[in-house]
Amino acid sequence: MELSTISDLRARLQYLHQQTAETPLFNPVFQLGHDISRELENGALTLGDIGSLVSDFYHEALNSRSRRLQQLLSPVEDADNLLRWRAIWNQAEGDFDRFADRVERPLLHIVFTAHPTFLLSGAQSDAVAQAASNMSDGTVDICEETPRRAVTLDWEHEEAMAAMQRAQGARNRLVNTTLEAAASRWPDLWRNLLPQPYRLATWVGYDMDGRTDIGWATSLRYRLAEKAQRLGLYAHMLEAAAPKHPLIGQLRAAEEHSQQMASLFAGDVSEPEAVSAAANHLTADHPAKLLSLAPIIDALRAEAKNCESPNQAKALITLASAMQSDGLGMGWVHFRVNASQLHNAIRRRIDPDNTLDLGSRTALKRLRELLSDVRPLRSNFAALASESTTAVRQFIAMAQILHHVDSDTPIRMLIAECEQPQTVLSALYFAKLFGIDGKVDVSPLFETETAMEHGARFLEALLREPMYQAYARVRGRVSIQTGFSDAGRFVGQLPAALAIERLHGSLARIMARHGLTDVSALIFNTHGESMGRGAHPTSIEDRLHYPMSSWARAQFSQSGIRLELEASFQGGDGYLFFRNDALALATLARIAEVEIAAPCSENDPFYTRTDISLDFYRGIRRVQREHLGSKTYPRAVTAFGLGLLNETGSRRSRRQSDLTADWDMNLRQIRAIPHNAILQQLGYPVNILAGVGSAASEDLESVAEVLTASRRGQSLVRMIRAADRLASIKSVAAYGELFNSAYWASRPYRGTENHLANACLALAEHLTKDDRAGVFRRLASRLRVDGLHLHRLLDHIPQEATPPSDREDLRRSLGALHALRLALLQHMFLKAVQLPAFARSNDISRDDVLEMVFTLRIEDALTQLRRAFPVSLPDVADYQVLAPTDYPDGETQAYAEIETLYIAPIEHAYALVLRIGAAIANHFGAHG
Repeated sequence: MELSTISDLRARLQYLHQQTAETPLFNPVFQLGHDISRELENGALTLGDIGSLVSDFYHEALNSRSRRLQQLLSPVEDADNLLRWRAIWNQAEGDFDRFADRVERPLLHIVFTAHPTFLLSGAQSDAVAQAASNMSDGTVDICEETPRRAVTLDWEHEEAMAAMQRAQGARNRLVNTTLEAAASRWPDLWRNLLPQPYRLATWVGYDMDGRTDIGWATSLRYRLAEKAQRLGLYAHMLEAAAPKHPLIGQLRAAEEHSQQMASLFAGDVSEPEAVSAAANHLTADHPAKLLSLAPIIDALRAEAKNCESPNQAKALITLASAMQSDGLGMGWVHFRVNASQLHNAIRRRIDPDNTLDLGSRTALKRLRELLSDVRPLRSNFAALASESTTAVRQFIAMAQILHHVDSDTPIRMLIAECEQPQTVLSALYFAKLFGIDGKVDVSPLFETETAMEHGARFLEALLREPMYQAYARVRGRVSIQTGFSDAGRFVGQLPAALAIERLHGSLARIMARHGLTDVSALIFNTHGESMGRGAHPTSIEDRLHYPMSSWARAQFSQSGIRLELEASFQGGDGYLFFRNDALALATLARIAEVEIAAPCSENDPFYTRTDISLDFYRGIRRVQREHLGSKTYPRAVTAFGLGLLNETGSRRSRRQSDLTADWDMNLRQIRAIPHNAILQQLGYPVNILAGVGSAASEDLESVAEVLTASRRGQSLVRMIRAADRLASIKSVAAYGELFNSAYWASRPYRGTENHLANACLALAEHLTKDDRAGVFRRLASRLRVDGLHLHRLLDHIPQEATPPSDREDLRRSLGALHALRLALLQHMFLKAVQLPAFARSNDISRDDVLEMVFTLRIEDALTQLRRAFPVSLPDVADYQVLAPTDYPDGETQAYAEIETLYIAPIEHAYALVLRIGAAIANHFGAHG
């Protein structure tokens, strides 16, 4: 058979699928993998040939990604988006005061986060963005393969700053267009405006949750570098508006001073002398030191009001608006710590003997006493450098930033895994202790199952505290964060979204009950780019309304509480929306069209027929819990460890462990992003689809009726259909057959592959006690039963739009990618098992290395193999030893042939396995 092109593979897979009509248990994906494997092992195909196929599929996946990005943001031409933006404000109802209130309040706070999702190289990201911007067919120019840059924290920070700068540029253009629209309607008033359409923020370099590699000096260096970068951009804007403006010199001098200060913290500041020198330079008075932009903003606005040139006035107001939005940095910053880090810190104050339950009433009473008696303490860099407690160190770092970098711009303190009000009050205590509570927004993260279930009680207890109420009024907001990562994997993505929605509603009611309608509710909905972490893939409207539904928004509106909405664009995936100027402008324009649209009237059956919708929610959650509580699902997800995934970030995906740890790896050892990414790589997004069909099966028609008639229900269905379009239970089942002893024993049975007989027999013997074949079969069976119910449900819900014409091609491409990877994995298994017994090292056995290969710990395996079989050895003649020797009496043994025949092919095949993983992730639209 011919299997040399992607068309050949798709056609072969199509033919094999037809055989399932005759043999229901037949697996076409595994059969195609076997076909490719036979061609590879008999020499008809080489790894180079497979590499060419993988490259073609990879390019197709990049095209898929660019077209999807284009569809989400269309139109992407600047002229179209500026016209649309102006039309929004031309049509705005009301007088000037109402107009000003709307344009001076951010539509959305956009946070540039950076968990490990940097899958694409810079060149590939540029190519995808350029194709999406072309408004042709979205075809990506073929990118030359270049070594991928290591994903370090510094690189992540550079990427975040580049994305933020493009967002700032797009926002400037929108502000200028807003002023044009206002000038045409209110020629005598428009110069009084200070538009603030978007606020930008980042936590890259400030997020301490789950990592120990970010020191206080790192965060301070980034904050100073951001200050210098932003001052340079402000100066550039002023030079363009008024080339000889006297403030240009002040901005440039402050930029240079900030660069010098950043350089002081770029080196080693671990010793007291280095800390002292850097701190004394930063804290010293200096004529170029700039801590507040307020006087400059006032001066620019006053000048704009008296400026003869309307265009220059608009440019000056646009600059003042940018300064008001971002302050002395590229945007606001979000520090983040874990609740446990705060607990460790507060114990020193209220429980030095470590005997108190911090969730108890006694702890709450002691915290109240602490808060009532706290007196602010001064702090300096010596206190910062010598502090050993992570959470306290973060508060001191924030104090130094507010005192010596930017005294105006607030800082967010996010608390991960926050499940009790005492944790928030502890943070508030430290903010007061260091005198920064007036500039710090303490924001608990609700993401764990416990936090979701008890979130309403948590908020009730917190918001009734008089000291918290006073603090909220000082800040003008109650801040919370709701997350979709851990929630989405531990309770399922749909139940997580609905639980978060209920939490939003509870917050609105609790704020109203405690009289906090005079402050805003700032809700940061963090998610990733893929459907696995809550970023809806079908439209910008769904992306914004899925995590913060129309129903939830209405709860705040009915109570007269103003919402401050915040959402994340995460890492290499999210930054694609801002990868070039055109996409950045289109992204902000699409967001505005959604957020400014008139709210729809809420008479949604999803909320009136709660007898059906609540049962539906509980049914999905039950199935998701059953998967997580079983031994089958965790074992399947961890069957290959994390070996199917590329390195995509500077934060570790899991803890270090020993050689056999993959046998019993717990899902909680794997972070949410790699967990979701593994599901994509295995072919089925379990955390989205599992349970939906089973939950609807007992009352199928009623569930279908509610979902069809409900705006919220239709959004959920679009999420489900998007996931189902990419899902393949047969692919999941195929991976289990790699560990089927019977397959390996039978493969050479007919004498067609006698040269593999010994290797297959060795694999068959090794796998007789392996549990993975059975695990995958059980998982596939459970998913298949649930999937049948799901498709019956979807059949009862009308399609809102014609299914994509490329649906079958996409499914065939995904199936072929899985088949190619199955063939490569078989090649690696066969090569590993044919290795001779180790000649030079016996501390690691061949069985250990074989298990490393099975769990795709290939780097470890290659290290051990090259240690056991070195290609070259030192020659006796290389040594200047005086004593004579007759040995060695023959040629020095080296293992070049073993390297060529076995070790190098394993390395080559694994590189292709990872490239296939990147292609699959691109079809899903994200890594994880």
